[in-house]
Amino acid sequence: MLLQGIHHVALICRDYAQSRTFYHDTLGLPIVSEHYRAERESWKLNLALPDGSQLELFSFPSPPPRASHPEACGLRHLAFRVADLDRVIATLAAANVASEAVRTDEYTGRRFTFIADPDGLPLELYEMASPC
Repeated sequence: MLLQGIHHVALICRDYAQSRTFYHDTLGLPIVSEHYRAERESWKLNLALPDGSQLELFSFPSPPPRASHPEACGLRHLAFRVADLDRVIATLAAANVASEAVRTDEYTGRRFTFIADPDGLPLELYEMASPC
């Protein structure tokens, strides 16, 4: 295969401070690096995921809103693998992050739900057993 995996996913935030708090403090993603790029009036934050991939957050002056409803062509959602869906939902609920009702994937039998980031980007939480 030519591709070995996903290195990073990049998101543009409407409110950088709010998104930084959500992804770093609420979801617990460690910061790899953070830079202000004056020529672009833009922050760039690299956050680590446990599998070695990264989530990049960018801020830009006045980004246009994301078309989500009805669903538009392009990125549909970002899915995170979790070991214990009920524990994650409870932890997020304690931080005032609402989740949709838990559903079961009709093809895999695995449970999942959706939450939204501060910009309304749908984030899926997909339950997978932890590797032994």
